[in-house]
Amino acid sequence: MTQADQVGLPTDGDQPAPEAPAGRWRWRWGTDSRGRNCWRRGWVLAVLAAALAGLLAGHRLVPDSFGNFGSLFETFLPWAGLLVLPLLVLALLRRSATALIALLLPVAVWTQLFGGLLGDKSGGKGDFTVVQHNVEADNPDPAGTVRLLNSSGAQIIALEELTGRALQVYTAGLAAKYPYHVVEGTVGLWSSYPISGTRVVDIKIGWTRAFRTQVDTPQGPLAVYVAHMPSVRVKFDGGFTADRRNVSAQALGDAIQAEPLQKVLLLGDLNGTMNDRSLAPVTSQLRSAQGSAGSGFGFSWPSDFPMARIDQIMSRGMKPTDSRVLAADGSDHRAIAADYRYNR
Repeated sequence: MTQADQVGLPTDGDQPAPEAPAGRWRWRWGTDSRGRNCWRRGWVLAVLAAALAGLLAGHRLVPDSFGNFGSLFETFLPWAGLLVLPLLVLALLRRSATALIALLLPVAVWTQLFGGLLGDKSGGKGDFTVVQHNVEADNPDPAGTVRLLNSSGAQIIALEELTGRALQVYTAGLAAKYPYHVVEGTVGLWSSYPISGTRVVDIKIGWTRAFRTQVDTPQGPLAVYVAHMPSVRVKFDGGFTADRRNVSAQALGDAIQAEPLQKVLLLGDLNGTMNDRSLAPVTSQLRSAQGSAGSGFGFSWPSDFPMARIDQIMSRGMKPTDSRVLAADGSDHRAIAADYRYNR
């Protein structure tokens, strides 16, 4: 026995591990200063992750009672998934395995909602191509928009916000490729195929922004609806004023439901996405070209940095084979296009 053993002094083998210098933070997944391991800390973050998953899964339960907030939230619903990123950073900084596992919940729900949109679902050549475009009333370059439309390869083109001199530019510039056209109020249709039976659709806003017409394609007749729904405007003294659009959606949905032709095409700026509950009278009856044959979300607005697909191409009784967003022009919207096969 050594002298150190006799007096109880620590030997080399008994020396405690040196502690980190004061003020230096050590990255480790062990216990923290309060004795909690990686499973016992981060429960607040885990609860927030579970709440985000619930919000995504139950987005239709978000109330519209305060200024139609639920409808507005659904317009930008895909972006809610980005809230996972700050929670992930905080979970890593907290070194919480519990929080990291909980984050799998919102990721799984988001993937269930939108994962199917990410792959390429195009399915070969169609019989004809259609284009939908809100050209914007204050478009500074309508001639450039005409060039975009003429080069699109479309046989059917729907336009909204047709006003003043710009309407003359579109009419003259599209005449050679699209000899058939109709304009009702501020919405119009240009076609390579004959059109007939046009009638205004009353969407309850006091002026004309929707109509129905028949396009006689080489494969057979097609009922085409062109619509520009009222927009959702932010007014904190009156909420997000979507009420007028909701009434319009019901009126348009009723008109489509009563349509006698089997083949139906809707082209329009609906000022809402396919997730927006307020558009259910329309979206419940029709198939989205982007959802069925597109790649990605197909955001169309605003043009400089698209964040939502509020422009829609939808159909009944036909098969979409491709869907895409066209290049930016002078409008605050991007034009969208889709290919269709008349017979499934």
